[in-house]
Amino acid sequence: QVQLAESGGGLVQAGGSLRLSCAASGRTDDSTALGWFRRAPDKEREFVAAISESGSISYYADSVEGRFTISKVNNKNSVTLQMNSLEPEDTAVYYCVVGTSAFRLKYDASDAKYWGKGLLVTVSS
Repeated sequence: QVQLAESGGGLVQAGGSLRLSCAASGRTDDSTALGWFRRAPDKEREFVAAISESGSISYYADSVEGRFTISKVNNKNSVTLQMNSLEPEDTAVYYCVVGTSAFRLKYDASDAKYWGKGLLVTVSS
C-alpha cells in the first residue's frame, strides 16, 4: 500500500498563487510517477499535471499549461504543485496520485493506483 500526505490549498483571489504538496510513503517500488487530478463542482474529474520519477519529464493539462508547475522535492517521493495566476475556474478539490508513468497519468486516469484525500482550492473572483 501507498499512503499520500497532502498539504496546502485554501482560499485565494483570482490572480493569486497557491502551492500544494504531497509526500508518498509505503510500497512505492512499482509506482514511479506522481501527479495531480482535480474535480470541480458539477464537473468530471480531470488531469492537471504529472511528473516522472526522475523529475525530468512533466505533463500538464492545456488549461493549466504556463500557469502551474509540478516539481519533485529532494526526496523523490515528494512533489509540489505551484499554481500561479489562479482563475475562478481552477476552483476544485485537488488530488495527489501515484501512477506508473507521467505519460500514462495524463492520458489514462486508471493508471493512478493511489489517491490522496484531496485538498480544496477556492479561487474567488
